[in-house]
Amino acid sequence: MSRPAHHRDGGFQNNHGDFEPKSLADVLRWRWNAARQGLPRRPVEPIPTQPADLAFLNANRGPGQQPAVTWIGHATVLAQLGGLNVLTDPIFSERASPLSFVGPRREQPPGVALAALPPIDAVLVSHNHYDHLDLPSCRALAAQPGGSPLFVVPLGLAAWFRARGVSRVVELDWWQSETLSGIEMQLVPANHWSARGLGDRMKTLWGGFAVFAPDCHLFFAGDTGYSRDFADIRERLAPRQQHGGFDLALIPIGAYEPRWFMKEQHVNVEEALKIHADLGAKASLGVHWGTFELTDESLDEPPRQLARQRAALGLAEDAFFTLPIGGTRRLPRREG
Repeated sequence: MSRPAHHRDGGFQNNHGDFEPKSLADVLRWRWNAARQGLPRRPVEPIPTQPADLAFLNANRGPGQQPAVTWIGHATVLAQLGGLNVLTDPIFSERASPLSFVGPRREQPPGVALAALPPIDAVLVSHNHYDHLDLPSCRALAAQPGGSPLFVVPLGLAAWFRARGVSRVVELDWWQSETLSGIEMQLVPANHWSARGLGDRMKTLWGGFAVFAPDCHLFFAGDTGYSRDFADIRERLAPRQQHGGFDLALIPIGAYEPRWFMKEQHVNVEEALKIHADLGAKASLGVHWGTFELTDESLDEPPRQLARQRAALGLAEDAFFTLPIGGTRRLPRREG
């Protein structure tokens, strides 16, 4: 049996064009140009935040659960659907870094503190970059009262988790699924890469997730550049979605400048809107902005760009929206 095309000797690649990590010279050129231009500039306006509705989040569980999403910050979202609490790419640490004293520092505290979370049933990890796979956060979640959530991760990461004391973990290849209490969580392709050090580039897989619950179909893009993957996902999953596309897609809208450096790995707002259209999502939530200064655009620029470009396309505000950190959006129950 032939191996999948994205499987390569000792690692993985993208579906639509191999990713080539930038050279040290490219990194230095990017950082020098940014420093020379004073980038990123500080936000013009404070990043919107609001106190989380903890009473709702903790009561919203079981058969009477209202589908809802709460933005905790960056790509961390609490999704409540199908009677479960699902957390995406949890990072609650002060820095997105292997070191506690250097690396991108959190600009806003998490919208819900780790200790204030409702019991988490499943954690979806899209890939192993430090701003998406935060070991202290995962260890704390694994030690939550009542037992560890199920960690659903891409190929190659289960052994990494188990070696660090997180044992309730299942790894998936693209298009494989895991079911928990009747909720199907499927790993789908993304256009990205992986590494936690200099010697493990592309050794573990990356991806997004399609989550199918009776009351809500949720899409989480993880980290991604733009590619045909999203049209492919819509086509492949169409038989599952007779009552329309994903009820909500979580799509990154930040960490995109400069384009010559970031285009293959991070979408900009224009491309995020294309993903929304390619998926045929009923609505999308913009994430991956406002929390860590990772790239050259200001922290508050992505939602301004989203508002401008959404209006130019004639889309309603609710079609592709943002939330304050700590904000919750309640979703209509899916038909059928």
